[in-house]
Amino acid sequence: MSTDKVKRHNERMKRHKKVVDEKIEKATIEQGVLIVITGNGKGKTTSALGTLLRSLGHGHQCALVQYIKGQWDCGETAFFKNKETSKDTQLVTYTMDTGFTWNTQDFEKDKQAAQDIWKQSLPLFSNPNCNLIVLDEITYMFKYKYLDIDDVISVLKNRPKHQNVIITGRGAPQELIDLADTVSEIRPIKHAFNEGIKAQEGIEW
Repeated sequence: MSTDKVKRHNERMKRHKKVVDEKIEKATIEQGVLIVITGNGKGKTTSALGTLLRSLGHGHQCALVQYIKGQWDCGETAFFKNKETSKDTQLVTYTMDTGFTWNTQDFEKDKQAAQDIWKQSLPLFSNPNCNLIVLDEITYMFKYKYLDIDDVISVLKNRPKHQNVIITGRGAPQELIDLADTVSEIRPIKHAFNEGIKAQEGIEW
């Protein structure tokens, strides 16, 4: 690379560092955040679980609440269930055991299961020691009218100040997006399943 190109690159990096440093200096608020990961692309749960692992790595108390899933032998469910019983981690998990709603086709059963797991997880939102709660696939519960969005939002608003919550699932309601501190939308570009490639253990579940 020529001397001029190196010089221009270094100048760009200096300007970029200045912008980043200014943003860091202005970010002085200390509080937990509500993160919503939505969209039709693959990777919403994967992203949330990556953050969960990060939090556990720092020794934080965490919780994983999984809606929709339950009938499949999901790798993350098995892994975190094992972690839950380990003495070196602070993790609780709750899983809605009905499986995919399009398989059960039983509105009342699914609604009751969703409400049961929500009630079981409620004490987490008043526990100041719980650093991170992942509500995986909960957006479907609003779409199918299993849970009341207003009730959930009320709980989220009144949780401990430093508690973090991650919500995943397609079609996140606007009320959640408005309340959230961080929102990411995963957009599908290509997906192997649409090309006829079979879902794989360790990749899809």
